Amino acid sequence: MKLERLPHDPGVVLDFFEESLSTLGSLCERTWHDRLELVAEGRAAALWNPDGALYTGELHFTPADVTGARDAAREVFPGCPLTFRLAETLRPVPLPLERVVLASDNATARPPDVAVAEKLWHGQFPNSSHWRLRSAFQRAWHFSLVALSRCEIQAIDQHWSLHRVALSLPGGAVDDSLARELTFGQPVETAPAAVNWPPPDPGQWHRLLTRALELELNHELSGILHRQEHSLRRELERIDQYFANYELELGTRARRTAKEGVKIKSAERLAAAKAEHARRRADQVARHEIRVIPHLDALLLTAETAWTAEIQVERNHQPQNLQARLVPRARRWEI
Repeated sequence: MKLERLPHDPGVVLDFFEESLSTLGSLCERTWHDRLELVAEGRAAALWNPDGALYTGELHFTPADVTGARDAAREVFPGCPLTFRLAETLRPVPLPLERVVLASDNATARPPDVAVAEKLWHGQFPNSSHWRLRSAFQRAWHFSLVALSRCEIQAIDQHWSLHRVALSLPGGAVDDSLARELTFGQPVETAPAAVNWPPPDPGQWHRLLTRALELELNHELSGILHRQEHSLRRELERIDQYFANYELELGTRARRTAKEGVKIKSAERLAAAKAEHARRRADQVARHEIRVIPHLDALLLTAETAWTAEIQVERNHQPQNLQARLVPRARRWEI
């Protein structure tokens, strides 16, 4: 899910900078309601001095509607580079993998009703029939990978968005309900020792997250792609028209003269113009490329109560015995 962008509030942003820079070891003091004076070195000073040398200065937190030239090193405004660099500095490296066990409610703490389980199955797999429960429900664990990602889209205009993506493991199915409701989930105070957490699989998780983010950004990218194509088409037409006129002029000059030297020079200029034409077209295509760069800010592995059972069902006119798992929160079966 795409998280809504908060409105720019200079006071809130100032609080964030003061707390963050103090955490990094800086000395901070509010000299006015919208100004923060600081003395920083090391990691905090690297926001201004790449070598981490001592930095002293005053930050001005301006309202969003202020116009005029901005000083990106001393002013904090919507889209300010300092904000992004500070967020990157606060991000731990390597990124830790957090784990949490979600508490069960009354509905998920007991085995599901057989009629409800059958209804959910037919709703999810409409091509199956003759559903029958062959074993009693057994308590199990269902694991999900939740990622918080800032997505940077580099195009004619730069775009930033924040996404929370939840994937069911091990298959990687997108779980939008968990992404939406995670903030309302209640973790257990003490994780049960019986939880057999899946081992981290960076390669597989990278592929699953990449696919999920592609689906998440598809709608936003479609509008950007349309604008990029329109701009590229306009630029290529302008370049093609310019060189077509230039080549026509060179050809006309060559035909009007009988001097061999002039014809040779015209041919050389024509060859150079064709090479420059191709170079400028390739340059415009490269300028109009769209690059999507995700930045992972948090990784969370969740465990929640699920129920497994052996199911007998007929699918595509073939009887099958399946070991399936029902996730009550998501009201979804997994085979």
